[in-house]
Amino acid sequence: MAGRINDDDVKAVRDAVPIDSVVSEYLQLRNAGGGNLKGLCPFHDEKSPSFQVSPSKGLFHCFGCQEGGDTIAFVMKIDHLSFSETVERLAAKAGITLRYEEGGYNPGHQRGERIRLIEAHKAAAEYYAGQLASPEAEIGRRFLAERGFDQAAAEHFGVGYSPAGWDHLTRFLRGKGFSDKELVVSGLSQEGRRGPIDRFRGRLMWPIRDVGGEIVGFGARRLREDDTGPKYLNTPETPIYKKSQVLYGIDLAKKEIAKSSRAVVVEGYTDVMACHLAGVTTAIATCGTAFGGEHIKILRRLLMDNGSARVIFTFDGDAAGQKAALRAFEDDQKFAAETYIAIAPDGMDPCELRLAKGDDAVVDLVEPRTPLFEFALRQIVNRYDLDTPAGQAAALNEAAPVIAKLKDLSVRQRVAVKLAGLLGIMEDQFVVRRVSQIAQWQRGKGDAPGPARRQRTYDDVPAPEATAGPALNLRSPAHRTERELLKLALQRPDLVSPFFDAYGVDEFTAPPYAAVRQCIQDAGGTDGAPADYVDAVLEAASNDTVRALVRELVVEAIFVAKGVDEVYASMQLVAVRLRAVDRRIDQLNAALKRLGHTNPEQVTAAQQELYVLQQYKVALQSHGAAAL
Repeated sequence: MAGRINDDDVKAVRDAVPIDSVVSEYLQLRNAGGGNLKGLCPFHDEKSPSFQVSPSKGLFHCFGCQEGGDTIAFVMKIDHLSFSETVERLAAKAGITLRYEEGGYNPGHQRGERIRLIEAHKAAAEYYAGQLASPEAEIGRRFLAERGFDQAAAEHFGVGYSPAGWDHLTRFLRGKGFSDKELVVSGLSQEGRRGPIDRFRGRLMWPIRDVGGEIVGFGARRLREDDTGPKYLNTPETPIYKKSQVLYGIDLAKKEIAKSSRAVVVEGYTDVMACHLAGVTTAIATCGTAFGGEHIKILRRLLMDNGSARVIFTFDGDAAGQKAALRAFEDDQKFAAETYIAIAPDGMDPCELRLAKGDDAVVDLVEPRTPLFEFALRQIVNRYDLDTPAGQAAALNEAAPVIAKLKDLSVRQRVAVKLAGLLGIMEDQFVVRRVSQIAQWQRGKGDAPGPARRQRTYDDVPAPEATAGPALNLRSPAHRTERELLKLALQRPDLVSPFFDAYGVDEFTAPPYAAVRQCIQDAGGTDGAPADYVDAVLEAASNDTVRALVRELVVEAIFVAKGVDEVYASMQLVAVRLRAVDRRIDQLNAALKRLGHTNPEQVTAAQQELYVLQQYKVALQSHGAAAL
């Protein structure tokens, strides 16, 4: 059994591997003065660098989370290795042969799991690369050639081929001393009826490396029509491979990403190859999953959020590509970098674009042009019918939080004005104020707004639910009146029925209140409300957030000094309806402004509706609830 590593060898490893060279494989380091270096801490989220490295002392320390230690401690924590695994890994990097006490050292015995799995993947990659030259792999070489990749390109990216037989790789790795258990745990093999068989068979293979350059998995592309598996098959989750934490090409791109403060996110392995060969050496891709928060952490440590950082997403121009872009926008504000989107003409991906128009077209594609937020904003607004008040309100409610996330105040205000014009809202300052209100709330609440915040939905038009903006301001006459009317509808339905049941969901301007109105409607309304009426409303709530608001409105006191009666209820009914009428009048005026003289029939219809509403408003002001 292998014993403890000799103390002198541990010291030799520690001295031989400079801490700054190891740390810089995972994050960008910059001069901190006094001979020290600084960067964004890889062990906790932060927006300004508090992580410092002292090359002369061989130590690191984070003033934010208090993590610290030497080179060995850093690698142990960031790669989740044991002490002996870390020393063995660093010794291999430095070319140091380790001595083991208490019985000597057997290289194949009692190695750490991670190191064994890494070694298995390294051997597999070499095997696959060698197989690419075999007669059987002609189909793979043809696939690469048809996409503009020659032998040199395949060698640069380590592309290989997995033979179509059942257990070629498995038998090869057994011959290298790996056990069946190690091969299955690694994801290179899987259990068959008579023992382990190869997981990847008859496919083109891309080795996937972590930030440190170690091979942790593979991406396999289907080549033959009789292969009934998915087009791309990736390594399953293993102790060393987590798809949400790896980026294909990061090992090749990391230095240029750090140097240029720029990263290009593409969708596939061939797109990464095409970009790098075209000169865009900052290209990386996710491995069979959406771009998410863990990927952002990797890039942020390299970009270091220096204010001039740029991240450009390239997605296919089809519906799936647009959804991918919008999913990326969900996490956009976790970057301090500016984010952009690039969609090639005719929906081509970078690989197709390089074939059709050459390297220069790929370079031109990823020049920052369309901010990701603008793309997301257009996608949101285009999904609504802006000729209806409900459509305008819904578009504003969803688009305003998007604009509020813009960091530059002047840009935020200009875009808010553009949104007002796009929506046909004449009072553009109303939109600017709404965006500003949400921006202030976001700054105060950060990324954890609490249970009342609504999660944005881009796949379809969301139903009214809890608000995506700041807590409601009870000093706002509109919100206060809407809240009072809902409390009456829940606590004293007899005072507001049957009028309340004729009120539309869109008459409640605050999204959470609209959601409660919908619940009351779904529960059967206020007219003839049974004893278990509130239970029915709670049952109709779409989620726990709306349910909590219903409970809150049920127990909150109604704000009236002389007691709750029909007069007070009538006042709230009329106030809410009057504001709804005023909003519709404003929308019609805006529509008339947009229409001009382009469509006489629509202009006439809008003018007629406007006249009726103006008369109705006068009646409400003169006769109150009697005009409802």
